[in-house]
Amino acid sequence: MNNGVKTGPELEGFHHLFRSLRNRNFSLYFAGQGISLVGTWMQQIAMSWLVYKLTRSAFLLGVVAFCNQFPTFLLASFGGVLADHWNRHRILLVTQTLSMVQAFIVAGLTMSGVISVWQIIALGIFLGTVNALDVPTRQSFLIEMIEDKEDLGNAIALNSSLVNAARLLGPSLGGILIAAFGEGICFLLNAISFLAVLGSLLAMRLVAKETAKKGSEIWAKWKEGILYAAHSVPIRTILLLLSLVSIMGMSYMILMPIMTTKVLHGGPKTLGYLMAASGVGALLGTFYLASRKNVVGLIRLIPFAAGLLGGGLVAFSFSRVYWLSGLMILVAGFGMIVQMAASNTILQTIVDDDKRGRIMSLFAMAFLGMAPIGSLLAGGLASKIGAPYTVCVCGLLCLVGSLFFARKVPSLRNIIR
Repeated sequence: MNNGVKTGPELEGFHHLFRSLRNRNFSLYFAGQGISLVGTWMQQIAMSWLVYKLTRSAFLLGVVAFCNQFPTFLLASFGGVLADHWNRHRILLVTQTLSMVQAFIVAGLTMSGVISVWQIIALGIFLGTVNALDVPTRQSFLIEMIEDKEDLGNAIALNSSLVNAARLLGPSLGGILIAAFGEGICFLLNAISFLAVLGSLLAMRLVAKETAKKGSEIWAKWKEGILYAAHSVPIRTILLLLSLVSIMGMSYMILMPIMTTKVLHGGPKTLGYLMAASGVGALLGTFYLASRKNVVGLIRLIPFAAGLLGGGLVAFSFSRVYWLSGLMILVAGFGMIVQMAASNTILQTIVDDDKRGRIMSLFAMAFLGMAPIGSLLAGGLASKIGAPYTVCVCGLLCLVGSLFFARKVPSLRNIIR
């Protein structure tokens, strides 16, 4: 298998951790997206805090998260078809602009004091619909920004590190700003941050891509992508574990305001600290993946990382100590991102180029589209048995999934080879 990464000793370790940034278009994207993602994470923490402040309801926290992400589950597979048919660069210009408009509207409603839960839900559905096209397009556009395809694996890891560096900085900054100025400023700064990624997209120099395609082909191409994934044992198995981890393992995020206030007796700064701890773990995980010289051994990392996530969540659910909770969330964050990024890298390595958008749309459905189901389940369960027990159950199910996947690793490795 061509793993797409140089294997000489000169590329080992951290010496070439940022080697994919030598590609001009990717370096532009990296800078612009980095700024925008900080704003995105600020908005996420501000939104969860605002909803809980307005409602004091674990169930409604789950409902809002569900409405933000469920359109991705419903529509991402069609978004992947469009990403394989249309010019991905132009799609991103449109989706990023629409996301910016949504953030400005949320900021205006919040700062004017008229925001309500139904408005948050409606705007969340709108953003989720936009993301159903944006996410698979961004994932499949990555290869178009890499001139030297040997840098693809490193670029995927660095792209994940970008998300998690923002995840580290955004919630921390958001917690401080919420305490000082309220939630509205976070929404406003997020809207402004989209100018950075739009500027980077406009500054790129790209080879023109053919965009034909009759509308009648959309359904055929959609079916072709689904069957391609279903008949590939590695793709199917990776997506199934990713779906389980998304439903169970990511749902703790929407319960963080409750764990912060009811269990650790903290406020916005404590919430920011816990979210930042998760971001630190995730960032460490992506740096570890970016330092690897090739994809050999990644398949074994997937169940190990899922097990770390599950174990970290179980320990976090029982912790009542500030620093220990942060440490366990750090471990969970490391496990979550290593499992996700390793899955992404293997999928991008083995998929046919002409089906990349559709497979990455299924990846988006598994990783992001399943999360709202978990959010809804976690919110409902937490209202019955409490947030700590809910987090514990989710962690245990992630552990079970990791053990099941680990049993299949030898056969999957042989198929991939």
